[in-house]
Amino acid sequence: MRHLIPALLAAAAVAASPAATAREKRAPEDQLAKLLEGRVAGEPQNCISLSSARSSQIIDKTAIVYRAGSTLWVNRPKGGAESLDDDDILVTRTTGSQLCSIDAVELRDRTSHFYAGFVSLGEFVPYRRAKGE
Repeated sequence: MRHLIPALLAAAAVAASPAATAREKRAPEDQLAKLLEGRVAGEPQNCISLSSARSSQIIDKTAIVYRAGSTLWVNRPKGGAESLDDDDILVTRTTGSQLCSIDAVELRDRTSHFYAGFVSLGEFVPYRRAKGE
């Protein structure tokens, strides 16, 4: 029993440590690097087709990543990137079938749906899997 008490105290200390209770969140640039791992950047484009963009992901205060098939299109906004929050909803209003670098995207809070800001899009950089992977 004497040996059991120190072992229980040590186990309680480990369980109470912040690393054990919450998964550490990566820095935004690290999140983006992890997402793009094994991919090669292509020539930046001014527009992407909305019909081919199947999903989007916000990287906090950094970028919006659009997935079109196996290609990831990374957009680092020209303005408003500090408003990007991965818990926001993107509201895109465009008159055509493309999303372009001249467009603005509104951000809405996922819970309240209140306005949370906007970003002015930049160029779209395609990232494709490296050959042989």
